[in-house]
Parts: sequence; C-alpha cells; structure tokens
Amino acid sequence: MRLAALVAAAAVAASPGASGVGFLQSRQAENGGFAEAGQPAYPQLTAWAVLGVRAAGATPSDAAARYLVQHESELKSTTDLALVVLAENALGQRADRPLARLRVFEQPNGSVGGLVNGTAWSVLAFRATGTPIRRRTIRWLLARQSRAGGWGWTARAADSNDTAAVVEALRATGVGGRPIRRALRFLLGFRNRDGGFELTQGRGSDAQSTAWVAQAFLAAGKPPPRGALAYLRRLQRADGSFRYSRRYSATPVWVTAQVLPALARKPFPLR
Repeated sequence: MRLAALVAAAAVAASPGASGVGFLQSRQAENGGFAEAGQPAYPQLTAWAVLGVRAAGATPSDAAARYLVQHESELKSTTDLALVVLAENALGQRADRPLARLRVFEQPNGSVGGLVNGTAWSVLAFRATGTPIRRRTIRWLLARQSRAGGWGWTARAADSNDTAAVVEALRATGVGGRPIRRALRFLLGFRNRDGGFELTQGRGSDAQSTAWVAQAFLAAGKPPPRGALAYLRRLQRADGSFRYSRRYSATPVWVTAQVLPALARKPFPLR
C-alpha cells in the first residue's frame, strides 16, 4: 500500500494535468454525466468537467456530449446556459438550442439577464460560437467596473472570481487598455503570502479563485502572478484531484475541473 501511494504521488508530481484528468474521468457516471462521490450527475458539473478535460488536452467520451444534450432542458439561468454552450462547443458539437435560449435573455440595456456574471459568461459563449456580440453589451460591462477596478456578480461589492470572468470576456472581444490594467491591479489585491488568491478579502486562499485569477492574467497576455500555479500544484492529492484549500477538500470534481484550465495556461473561451 505504501509503495502504491508513493507511485501515485510520483505520477501526480510528474503530470498534474494528466492525473487531474484521470481523476475526473473516474467520476464519470454510466449515463455520461459527471458527479461528486455519492451524488447524482448534473449538467452544470458535467460541463465544468468537460472544459477541464478539454483544457488539459484530453477528449471526454461521447457519452458526456450525449448527456449534456439530453439535459439541456434543465438549464434555467444565463450562467448555466452559457456554461453548457461552452462545453458543447469544446466538444466540437453545435449548441443551437441552449444558445438560442441564451439569446432570449438579451436586454435592451446591453446586459444578458441583468447580472454581471451572466452577461460575462454569455459573452464568452457568444465568442466561442461565433455569435455576434452587441456593442452595448460590452459597454454595459465596462460601465459596471467599480472604482477599485473590479466587478461583482451584481452591482455590489466586487470579488476576484467575477472580475476574472469579466476580464476573460472583455479580452475575448478585443478590449484592452485601462479597464484591463485596472482589473489586474484589483485582482492582485486578493493575493496572499502562500501564492494563492481569495474570493473576497479575509476569506483565505482557495484553488478556484487562484485558478480564475491565473486565467484572467493569461487572457490579458500576462503570465499568471508569481506563486499562483505553484499554490495550485500544492493542493493536488494523490488521486489527482485538487483540494479547495489547505483546510477543505470539498467538491473535488468541481474544483479539479476549474483548476485544470489554469494549469494548462488556457483562458476561456477554449481555443
């Protein structure tokens, strides 16, 4: 048993991405969806797993694509629809139905559904599929940048995750300059001494926030902040999964799926 553990640890150290993919593949259910241990599969988590596996250079089984198509009717929010559009596109299939439903949420003021996070994710989905993006949508996002330089999922306090998502969306449409520089400076304010980043001030570093920030910098044509990827690698366990933080290991499928694109140095939308 000790030898097996050492072999597993060596494999993780040699290829964090490959072992992370292996962990995700081990959590694929018979119906093609992905699930946390002891829980049923659901389309949002399956979409995240697909994006993580594809970012790492692997190809999910055809069953994952069938599962997503079969469960499209369960998607209700703009973020969920956009996420599945991105995943189906990453699998090389058309996402006409969820994309059409997503476009219904477009509002005259430029937002998609009225929230910052839903609008940012919709922009990523539109960009990935070659769908026209209204100029007013980009203006709407830019107008909601806080004085400090960040974005929140609503107009309230900004956080690292939503700021990173908006940076990726804006960069995907060619926006650069001062808004992006301000956002990157804002994100650096969430860095901790361990190299990781936190969601909001005082929460402590976590894998998902750190991965988001790394992707935002990559989208802006910058290297990930020093220590960020090393922090992520330190959270990987012998089975290939990633801990949420040093203290917590909850939802390893979700966390691992979000960490893999950052370690592969690939922002959204995947290309």
